Amino acid sequence: MPRPEWTPRTSRHRRRLVPVLATAAVVAALLPGGGTATAAPGDTAAPAPGRSGSFADDRHQGADVDNRTGTAAPDARQRSLARATGVPVRWNRLGTPHALGPARLATGLPADPEAAARRYLTQQRDLFGLDADAVAALDRLLVRPVGDGAVVTLRQRFGDLSAGHDGLVTVAVADGTVLSVSSSLSRDTSAPAPATRTAAQAYDAALADAGLDAAGVASHQVRPVVVPTPLDGNRTAYEVTLIGRDSDHPAAFTTYVDAISGKVLIREDLVDFDSDNPSWAVYPATPPQDLAPGQDPRVRWCASPAPDCVAAFRDPASGQPWDVDLATGAPTGTTRGNSANTVVSWGAGSPLVNAPARPDRRYEYPFTDQWHQSRCNPAAFTSAQRNDADAATANLFAMHNRMHDWAWHLGFTEATWNLQAVNVSGAGLGGDAEQGRAQQGALSGNRNNANQSTPRDGLPPTTNMYLWQPQAGGPYPPCVDGDYDMTVIGHEYTHAITNRMIAGPDSGISGHQGGAMGESWSDLLAAEYLYEHGLRAPGETPFVTGGYVTGNLVSGIRNYDLSRSPLNYSDVGYNTGGPAVHADGEIWGATNFRIRAALVKKYGLGTPARQLDCAQGRVAAENCPGNRRWVQLVFDSFLLQAASQVSMLDMRDNLLTADRLRFGGANQELIWAEFARSGMGRDAATVGAADTDPTPSFASPSGGNATLTLRPRGDSTDAPIRLYVGDYEARATPVADTDPATPLPATFEAVAGTYQVLAVAPGFGHQRLEVVAKAGQQGYVDLRLSRNLASTTSGATITGDGVNLDRIGDDTEATNWASLTGVAGKGVTVTLPGGTPQPVQRVNVSAMLRPAITGDADPGAQNALSALRSFAVSTCDASTTDCADPARWTRVYTSADDAFPGGKYRAYSRDIILRSFRVPTTVATHVRLEVLASQCTGGPAYAGEQDDDPATQTDCATASPARDQVRVAEFQVFGK
Repeated sequence: MPRPEWTPRTSRHRRRLVPVLATAAVVAALLPGGGTATAAPGDTAAPAPGRSGSFADDRHQGADVDNRTGTAAPDARQRSLARATGVPVRWNRLGTPHALGPARLATGLPADPEAAARRYLTQQRDLFGLDADAVAALDRLLVRPVGDGAVVTLRQRFGDLSAGHDGLVTVAVADGTVLSVSSSLSRDTSAPAPATRTAAQAYDAALADAGLDAAGVASHQVRPVVVPTPLDGNRTAYEVTLIGRDSDHPAAFTTYVDAISGKVLIREDLVDFDSDNPSWAVYPATPPQDLAPGQDPRVRWCASPAPDCVAAFRDPASGQPWDVDLATGAPTGTTRGNSANTVVSWGAGSPLVNAPARPDRRYEYPFTDQWHQSRCNPAAFTSAQRNDADAATANLFAMHNRMHDWAWHLGFTEATWNLQAVNVSGAGLGGDAEQGRAQQGALSGNRNNANQSTPRDGLPPTTNMYLWQPQAGGPYPPCVDGDYDMTVIGHEYTHAITNRMIAGPDSGISGHQGGAMGESWSDLLAAEYLYEHGLRAPGETPFVTGGYVTGNLVSGIRNYDLSRSPLNYSDVGYNTGGPAVHADGEIWGATNFRIRAALVKKYGLGTPARQLDCAQGRVAAENCPGNRRWVQLVFDSFLLQAASQVSMLDMRDNLLTADRLRFGGANQELIWAEFARSGMGRDAATVGAADTDPTPSFASPSGGNATLTLRPRGDSTDAPIRLYVGDYEARATPVADTDPATPLPATFEAVAGTYQVLAVAPGFGHQRLEVVAKAGQQGYVDLRLSRNLASTTSGATITGDGVNLDRIGDDTEATNWASLTGVAGKGVTVTLPGGTPQPVQRVNVSAMLRPAITGDADPGAQNALSALRSFAVSTCDASTTDCADPARWTRVYTSADDAFPGGKYRAYSRDIILRSFRVPTTVATHVRLEVLASQCTGGPAYAGEQDDDPATQTDCATASPARDQVRVAEFQVFGK
């Protein structure tokens, strides 16, 4: 997705809006990131290692580091045994299977799930490298019933210590049959050498690695563990968890320090960004977008049903109201309870405080919509109403409790390491209620984000919700408070769910594909929570994330609405800045929505009452509508993943295994078909969770696929044509090509369906078309491409303004031309091949941006608002006139003002990719593309002063450096 870069304010600005650092690993933020988060004067912001970027750019890179070198490859015996299973096997770096199944891997095992899992591992000693003693020594982490089966997770021990990172195995078992295995086991089970360094020394090493000092740490814990390595054996290590003190710029890490050498083995970034009937005044989804001054349409929620309460909720773990401290059994009288502790967190040295005490337990603080009504005027913070901070805190507290309760019924309980101060069952560690921070960093100027940090079980996670405010150069949200948008709150809370349930209680998700799925699940589950409860956030459909905070009702914060996305596995890395967890997460989101829709088609949606019964756990999933069956499978799939390095294909297999456990495999063909339509079919492949160029496959293993062969025609008969499934070419992976010099064949298989495809060839530009694949069909995809007369491959030459002139005619959107010294009137002139007059009837233009390129003439991060918005085409025929005279040129086409429309909040990738424009037929030797406006200079959503903050400006055309920049990826000219 296009993203604006962040630029310094001019010297007359007294305060800077800081786009907040949003990390994505064990803790990820709702929102895409980019420029560097900067502290307000007087604050000290400790930099997160390897991090750069804030929410709006989605270019931040994970601060996760794994310094273990090499790979322990499986031996010939292991490979032979793996082949004998008859199912694909992916291997981990420690020399054992990363993933096996889903399939019937073993039968005739004990009925007890844990005994079956241990027996299986013992029987497979040569495959996993664990003898009977090593299997017996495995710690039991989880035995969780799922349908007619169970998920069993065990952890390795090495001598007297448990594995701290890796060393996990998860086995899906049903009726004495093993259905799948996920593993980060090491086949080296030997005890490591003892520690020679102290815990204090390890703490110092972790501090230095994190770029922190002791004064910047609010809390830390150190414990001895073992970290298996591929080549250096098992290492005694210290697991050091650091929680930063600076609430404006959250930092949290778990670092594994070698207890002998003192080196950092692994670093994980934990920031991914007197009444008996208490009551809360809340917005269950969001406030109305057009709320008039003085209106307060909040509803009342209570602990027990009452005539004046629209709903009643209690903690499903204890049966107590949300505000009860289970350690004492007494109400807290404020925004603190067993599942959440919520405070106002304005930063700039202000204290963290709960909402004012309410002895009557009526948490119904006044709400005036002050931030919105004042148009972001900072005077709201010093007013008597204090920017509705108490109402925001109470709302956030209630929403965190709702996510806790809903997720409980889907399997996120004490036994699966959920978030509670006191665990009443005795399972899990407790002491880790969600720490909610409302209006985070309001006084420091932090805006336009949300994030969640989730350390291991027993350590409290923290989430930050921010105010939203337009900024020159982007983004351009309305003046609203994220504490009232449940799509944002639910998104962040889901990061805690996935990072606790996946890979055991201590690790969480890692790897690019893992981080992308983390973002996707957060969008999906927030939307599903609202849907099941009959609630609707702003958006053209119920599947828009962040419609309220962004003001964009088409797709919210994302490039696409979850229910209307064309993305598939071949698109990993498609976004303008290259691979990014938020944008690539949309691929997993689109895939899951397709599976959800297929299950809804099969099982229906039921009635609203049935939806609510299922959402509140009163009806088992096998008796629920299709959407509930889908979300239950998603939660089940989390527990099936033992390794934190997780790919989309891993989670595909886990979802299939979950269906076997939960529903007896009733939906295998359906699920496979939707994964295939999403490019994760039978032959899809990835080299691991970090792979940003995986191999797509659109074939189902269930058969019935169409077999389609590319057949070039006409002028393009001999062209090396690449075919992409979907809308994107730059950084996407083709499914087939006609170039004999590449290993990619001209034939591909696809499950039945209608596909939008893109054909691309040097000298022929781009052509979009639709392909219908029929079950069992043997057919052709005829490709009759017209020659691109503006292609340098075809012999065109390009002159004009700006830099990277030839790249506008190189037949790929992966590069672009740029003017960095002005916008309107800038352009390029194409001398058509051969210098002879040729008819011109159509042009293709792309405003797609690209990642930064070191050493390039246009090297830096590209502001999304520098993309082209409108243009004109002029022609000249040198055979009849002097084309050196500008007066001899004829403007033959003027685009609409919104040829590339951008949109509210920001310019989106979907709006700036290649488009085709019919121009009046003219004969020419030269064609000129002239820029009329960029998104910054011509986009009405980015124009003018949009708030009443005296310390900031918002008009892009006057207050952002993007006003002088414009970029175009492709200009293609066709005669037919």
